[in-house]
Amino acid sequence: MRICAVLLLVILFSCNERKPLQTGYEGKPLPSFDLLLNDSITHFNTSNVPAGRPVVLFYFSPACPYCRAEMADIIKGISSMKQIQFYVFTSWPFAAMKYFYQHYQLEKYPNIAVGVDYKLSFQKHFKAYGVPYTAIYDADRKLKHAYMGAIFSKQIREVAEK
Repeated sequence: MRICAVLLLVILFSCNERKPLQTGYEGKPLPSFDLLLNDSITHFNTSNVPAGRPVVLFYFSPACPYCRAEMADIIKGISSMKQIQFYVFTSWPFAAMKYFYQHYQLEKYPNIAVGVDYKLSFQKHFKAYGVPYTAIYDADRKLKHAYMGAIFSKQIREVAEK
């Protein structure tokens, strides 16, 4: 069973790079929404994301194999993406997010913040009814591209650095 899942992921990831969605928000500023961070105390609003470095919003489901594959690939390529700030979040219950956080040892990466979008604000704003959903913003906090489905860290880096 695991071999089939791995083969499926390899086949899916061997395809060409994923094309960006046309959201209508391209060039628009980062939307404001609240996240409950992994410490279960801190509430963070995306309006407080500082300008000056690219930002990636990665909306995931802890049960999604494509989300897990994208997270694993981000971690694999994180050394070349230290200039990018990642906000990795879900609308699943806090315990599921915490398991994902611990499984990938995300506490090791200072440029990755993890939380729960408990108001479903991201999903509503982008009409993101599937995961993974990745939105890449430039250093001025303007949307460059958004993607539905898993993408490679190489593609994230290339879009963020343009």
